[in-house]
Amino acid sequence: MSTADAFSALDHVHMARALVLAERGLFTTQPNPRVGCVISHGEVVVGEGWHQRAGEPHAEVYALRAAGERARGATAYVTLEPCAHYGRTPPCADALVAAGVARVVIAAEDPFPQVAGRGIGKLREAGIAVASGLLREPARELNVGFFSRIERGRPFVRVKLAMSLDGRTALANGESKWITDEAARNDVQRWRARSSAILSGSGTVLADNPRLTVRLPEGEAFAPPLRVVLDRSLRTPAGSHVLDGAAPTLLLHAAGVDASDARFAQVQCLGLPSTADGELDLHAALRELAARGCNEVHVEAGPTLCGALFAAGLVDELLLYVAPILLGDAARPLLRLPVLEQMSARWSLRLLEQRQLGVDLRLRWRSAG
Repeated sequence: MSTADAFSALDHVHMARALVLAERGLFTTQPNPRVGCVISHGEVVVGEGWHQRAGEPHAEVYALRAAGERARGATAYVTLEPCAHYGRTPPCADALVAAGVARVVIAAEDPFPQVAGRGIGKLREAGIAVASGLLREPARELNVGFFSRIERGRPFVRVKLAMSLDGRTALANGESKWITDEAARNDVQRWRARSSAILSGSGTVLADNPRLTVRLPEGEAFAPPLRVVLDRSLRTPAGSHVLDGAAPTLLLHAAGVDASDARFAQVQCLGLPSTADGELDLHAALRELAARGCNEVHVEAGPTLCGALFAAGLVDELLLYVAPILLGDAARPLLRLPVLEQMSARWSLRLLEQRQLGVDLRLRWRSAG
């Protein structure tokens, strides 16, 4: 592995550009990671590319096509270790070798078992100089869900909540439209679009009948996330938007519940184990989503499910929209969490980002652990 001291200022410039390119695939590459590539001779860039969609060429291939013969003797900057196996596309490590590049600089090593170190090994065996670790953390952050799925066996879980200044999410009668203004609601659509799955509970479906789909400006591409509803006893009623077939949908229910009802003709139902208190096993739910290639799971649910995810230690990030309004003591709380007996058992978060969106404030929090 190389240290930051081994990289020049020009290396940093080209890798930063590769990361910008990789981000262009933010909404479209899942379940694959977002990857960018820059090929250069010193300051002169001869090829650029990024992975655009799963099943299509990887970033290195697009960059090599753009570079042509000028790739020979060049340096390739790649945000993720080039693949070394045949999947839906041939190995990118082989393509870099065939193109005759002299040096490859990699931001982050790929933990995927069929790649992990093998891409670097192939390049070095071909006599190509390889250095890794340049801007590793930003590269991992861009693919935080991919790394979570491969390294932890579960997706990265982001819980989205909107609240008033006094920490309330809905009126006592359940009315919640709209706590936040239009700018914040449009921002939520972009977080949905980057996710592999949008997760909710049957209580939210019964109360709000949400569509749980992505609505972006016309012409902006995205891969439709999987809609996932935790519905232990399959009480989602006919006519619910989540049953309309408008997006791929999975209903997770308790094992043994009959899912043969005609209501579910356009969705998939799957039984999960239950916990000792009769609730669906949230860990099992996330393992199932990981097995389906889900990298980032975006949760839009009520205080009970969101609280249960926190209590289970499964929330990686809290996306919190705060509106400049007050709803009063009788309004519904942000989360329903277990009673704590000691302050040491509290949930600790660290602020990652804050941004003003119109009149509302968006806060991103990560688990301090």
